[in-house]
Amino acid sequence: MTNYLDFERPLAEIEGKAEELRAMARQNEEMDIEEEAAALDKKASDMLADLYKSLTPWRKCQVARHPDRPHCKDYIDALFTEYTPLAGDRNFADDHAVMGGLARFGDTPVVVIGHEKGNDTKSRIERNFGMARPEGYRKAVRLLEMADKFNLPVVTLVDTPGAYPGKGAEERGQSEAIARSTEKCLQIGVPLISIVIGEGGSGGAVAFATANRVAMLEHSVYSVISPEGCASILWKDAEKMREAAEALRLTAQDLNKLGVADRVIGEPLGGAHRDADASIKAVGDAIQTMLNELSGQSREKLVKDRRQKFLDMGSKGLAA
Repeated sequence: MTNYLDFERPLAEIEGKAEELRAMARQNEEMDIEEEAAALDKKASDMLADLYKSLTPWRKCQVARHPDRPHCKDYIDALFTEYTPLAGDRNFADDHAVMGGLARFGDTPVVVIGHEKGNDTKSRIERNFGMARPEGYRKAVRLLEMADKFNLPVVTLVDTPGAYPGKGAEERGQSEAIARSTEKCLQIGVPLISIVIGEGGSGGAVAFATANRVAMLEHSVYSVISPEGCASILWKDAEKMREAAEALRLTAQDLNKLGVADRVIGEPLGGAHRDADASIKAVGDAIQTMLNELSGQSREKLVKDRRQKFLDMGSKGLAA
C-alpha cells in the first residue's frame, strides 16, 4: 500500500482510480479498461513530475520523513557484505537507534554506522524513532576508535530528527556524548564519509557527519533544529513551520551552495520511497566515488582537510 503525503492527495486519487479499474478488470476478463487506465497513468505521471519539479523546503521535509523511505538497515543490507554488528557502549546499554559494525563495501573492509528509525510500529518504538541516547553515541565512538586503530574507512548514514532529549538521556550525559562523538570524528586518521539519507537533525546528526565528505540525498534535509521547533521558539507557533523551513535553508541544494554538503545525490521521481533500489544504488555509487577521492591520502592530510572543511563552513555561498 502506497503512503501519500498531504500535498500528494490529488495524485493519490488518480492512481487509486487506475488501480480500481484494473481490479475490476481482473474480476471480469471481458472488460477492456487498459486504454482508460493508461490515460490515468499518464495523468498521474505528469502530476508527479509537476509536484516534484520545485518542492518547497517544507515539502522536502515531508518527503525526507516519508515512512516508506529506505532506512539505514536497508542500505546496509543492500550495499555491504559480511556485516558484523557491534553492540553496546561498555558502560550502560546497547542503543538500538544506532546500528554499526564491521563490513565490506565491495572489496574494501569498512566500518559502517547509522541511525535506524524502524519501518513499522514495533521497530520504530524499539529504535526510538532514530533518536539516539548517550550510549548510542558512545557506541559510535567505540566503532570510530576501532576504525582508526585498524585503518578502516568509515561510512555513516544519517537519519535522525535529533538526539533523544529525555530525562534519562540528559542524566547520562547526552550533550557530552554528542561532543565526544563529534570530537572523535575530527580526530580519526582514516577516510570518513557521511550520507544524509533522510533527516539530519541538530547535534544528533553532526555527531556522525563531521566527515571528509558529506553527501545528501536530493530530498533529504539537514538543520540545527526542526522547522516545528524553530517556529515554536521564534514565533511561539509550531504551525509556522513552513516559514521556518524556508528560513533554515535546510535543503540539500541550499547546503551544497553553502559548502555544508559536498554532493547532492539524485533521487527517483517522487522520492527515494518510489524506487528504493535505484536510490540505494545511487548512494552506493556516491560512496564509491568519495572513497576513491580519499584513497591514498595520508592520515595527517585526512585530519587536516577535515578540520579545515569545518573551519571554512558557511563562508561559501553566503551572498546567495
